Formats: sequence, structure tokens, C-alpha cells
Amino acid sequence: MNAMNRLLAGAAIGLAVAATGGGVFAETPPDMLVIANRIDDMTTLDPAQSFEFAGGDVLRNTTSNLVGFDPLDLEAGYQPDLAESWEVSEDGKTITFTMREGVKFHSGNPVRAEDAAWSLQRAVKLNKTPAFILTQFGFTPENVEEMIKADGNTVSITTDKKYATSFVLNCLTATIGSIVDKELLMQHETDGDMGNAWLANNDAGSGPYKLVSWKPSESVTLESYADYYGGEPAMKRVIVRHVAESATQRLLLERGDIDAARNLNPEDIQGVQGTDGIAVDDVLRGRIMYLGLNQNNEILAKPEVRQAFKYLVDYAGMQDSFLKGQYTIHQNFLPATYLGAVDENPFTYNIEKAKELLEQAGVTEATFEVGVRDAQERIEIAQSLQNAAAQVGITLNITVGTGKQILTRYRARELDIALEAWGPDYPDPNTNAGTFAYNPDNSLEAQNTGLLAWRIAWDPKDLTQKVEAAVQETDRDVRAQMYRDIQAEFREVSPFVMMFQQIEQLARDADLQGLSLGGAITGAAYWKVTK
Repeated sequence: MNAMNRLLAGAAIGLAVAATGGGVFAETPPDMLVIANRIDDMTTLDPAQSFEFAGGDVLRNTTSNLVGFDPLDLEAGYQPDLAESWEVSEDGKTITFTMREGVKFHSGNPVRAEDAAWSLQRAVKLNKTPAFILTQFGFTPENVEEMIKADGNTVSITTDKKYATSFVLNCLTATIGSIVDKELLMQHETDGDMGNAWLANNDAGSGPYKLVSWKPSESVTLESYADYYGGEPAMKRVIVRHVAESATQRLLLERGDIDAARNLNPEDIQGVQGTDGIAVDDVLRGRIMYLGLNQNNEILAKPEVRQAFKYLVDYAGMQDSFLKGQYTIHQNFLPATYLGAVDENPFTYNIEKAKELLEQAGVTEATFEVGVRDAQERIEIAQSLQNAAAQVGITLNITVGTGKQILTRYRARELDIALEAWGPDYPDPNTNAGTFAYNPDNSLEAQNTGLLAWRIAWDPKDLTQKVEAAVQETDRDVRAQMYRDIQAEFREVSPFVMMFQQIEQLARDADLQGLSLGGAITGAAYWKVTK
């Protein structure tokens, strides 16, 4: 960092946010982190409602949970966070957490056991999209105040039956497990919403960063929290800019206007590799790219048609070309590294096999709408699939929209086919089994939008019961085999076409250290970053 940069530190925010021509070459200040990323999927900053990748990254830094992760040692699993310790009852149904003393919310209010209990109760009562992560333990708006209680400096959580303790704790690391400021939110309550409308664009956390601003599809700005119990972060300000185009992200990185680019395509990654001052990190993420075939469409509901689509994907061709280095073939719902994950990929690109299956279904021609987020690699996947489908008489009309637009229609069951990505919500196999292969109520009235099986109107039948049994199994090896068996059945019968697991290639300033993207289990963390 040179003297001119320090001199311009007061104007650094504007410089970082506006990368224009004119021969101005800048570096970000030593206490500021600027990242280019696609963040157009963000819909809210209320952790009881947020269920998108970019929103999860923000809340990972602005809120804290009872248990969390060390961003520099993710393999260690969940660790104490706002709870400094916990005990499990003899019957295995109640976990009692002792709160860390002296922690404050960004408002200055103390973080109390009452806040922790109320935050979890609130998430159940609001019953937004991610609520199933908590309600799967038997919590309902009617009983949650009896099942989650504060007593002095402790919080007790009692589940409806015995589960593996690790399963419960893993769920509490999810975004919906964030502890928020009860006093502040009740000051902003409107029509009994417990502050939901206000929190959509504001901050009520106690994490290492405070929210300064969120400009949808433009930027998020965070400021370090001096009273964070873990110590104030070295990066006093974090700016995440929405930059959709890979070429633009690369230009900004090469100019020094950003510290890290998260969405460079393989061509641009190759272009920056070997460049002096730029490093590239390969991070295996938990994100799975898939197709969801809407079972309300009578043609897509035919078993042979569902299987035909699994042979219309040019897995190897895409992996080795425009997805090279950034996705690996993965035809199962559990990401590699998870308990019970498998590496069986039985489907190959086979036009003749697809045509044969369609003939068995009596389908000679059909037209479907495919919803695709406006991201280069997704559009290219859709176009590849479109070309393959045309060879067997199927017309795919591609609808491109923002993340929010496509997700809204997907959750409303409006799309024939959704080309989507799914990232785990907590580091337990049920995080994916419990949404891809679980749907206890397929009715429209159920509105189980957090379940992918529900979004495509699929009743997994016996798989739902098998998923329920797996979460109650306390023997680790037996449980792992149960998930292997569930995935084997899922591959053959489901209307999901599982395609790829993401390898995120982070291009960054070589001097930047400690930026954790969360691996396969959680969101990005900024508070250990140094330059």
C-alpha cells in the first residue's frame, strides 16, 4: 500500500465502488476489504427469513449463533459461540446452553439468554422459508415457548424425541439459528411481525461486523464492531459489490480496485493465474447444481421422461469446457465431504438412451420453460441442455432472470424446469436429504417452500420415512449407510437431475490472507482477514 492510498483513505469507499477508466490505478486501503460477487439473490437480512447464498454471507458476519465455526479451522466442526458450553439430558432430548457473559448487540444492549430463546421462538412463529430447519424438531408456534426456554443465564432446547446431539447442534449453526436483539426488534414491530419488516434492511446482531448499507443488486457495506467479544476485526470496512460479469470482475482485480473476485469464469481464471500479485484458491463448496422437473406437469411426471433428462446432460463435456476447474460431476444430493456422501455417477450423455426412454413414455415432442438465473455458467448449462433436448423433439424455452425473480417463481411452483444450485444450511447430511428427498405434505396449502421436493410438487413417498429414520439414528456408521441407500434410490426415481458440485476459484490479491469462503458447510467469514 503506498502513501497516496493512505492519503485517499477518506475517499476510499467511493474509489472502491466506482471502477472507471481514465488511467486511475488504485489499491484498496490496508484496513478495507472489497469483494466482487454476485449478490442479486438477496431478498432480506432477517435471519428468520433469509435463505439465499449472498444473504447468508452477510448474516454470517453480522450475527452470532449459540454455536458456530472457526473460519480458519472448519474441520473442527461446531464450536462454542454465544453459548460457552452445553449439557445434554439423560434422555437425550434436552440441551441446556450456558450463555457467554458480557456480550453486547450492535445496539449496545446485552446479549441475554432471553434474546437467544426469543430469537429461536421468533423464527418458528414467523414460519418463513427456512423455518423447517427448526420445526423438524417438533417445534410449532403453539408449543415453542414451552420447548425453548430461558432461565437466568441458560437456554434449554427440548426436542420432540431423541436425535443425535450433533444433528441438533449442526442445525443451530444455520442462518436461522442467529440470535437477534429482542429489545431493538420489538421497538420496530409492526402488526405483530416481531420486527420482520424492519429487519429486512437493518441489523440486530452481535457479530464482528455491523451493517452500514445494503443496496439491492448493487452492494453491501459492513463496518467492524469494536465491541465484538472475539476482538475487533482487522478489516474496519467490508464492501461486497454486485458485479455480474466475469470480465468486469477480472478488470477490477487487475486494477487493484477490489481485493478478491468470486465469480471469474475458467477463461478469466486462466488469464490471471501467474499474474504477479494475484493468487487463486480452489475451494470445494457444498453447492450442488441441479435441474428440478415440476411434477405438476403431466409429461415431466412420467418416470421415463424424468430419467431421459438425466441422459440429456453433457456432464463431461461441460465439466471439461466452460465449467473447467469450477465444477466437478456429482450426481448425488449429498456434497462430497459430508457423512454418507457417495461418488457414484451412473448417468452419461446418451441421446439414444434418452430417445428410447421418451418413446417408452409415448412422448415424441414437448415444450417446457426453463428458469435460469442470470449467471454466465448457468445460461451456458441451459443452452447445452437446450441443444441436446432439441435432438429428441423437446423444445426448451429459457427464461433468464435475477436470482430473486427465478427463486420467487420456483418457490411458487410456476416453472416447468428450474436450473438451480443448492447449498447446505448446516454440516449434517439431513440438510440435503431433508429437502431433496423429504416432503411430508405435498399439498399446495402446505407451502413448504424450503423443501425442494415440495417446490417441484414431488411426493418422495417411502424416502420421506427413510429420511425421518436417518435423523434419529445415533450410530454414526449405520446412519452413514442409511444416507448411501437413500441416495441410491433417489438417483433412480427422483425428478431431480443432479449434475455438478462447485469448486469455487477465488482470485485475490496475493497479500490478502484469512478469507474463508466457508468450505462445504457455511458462509464466507471476513473477520480473520489480514493484508
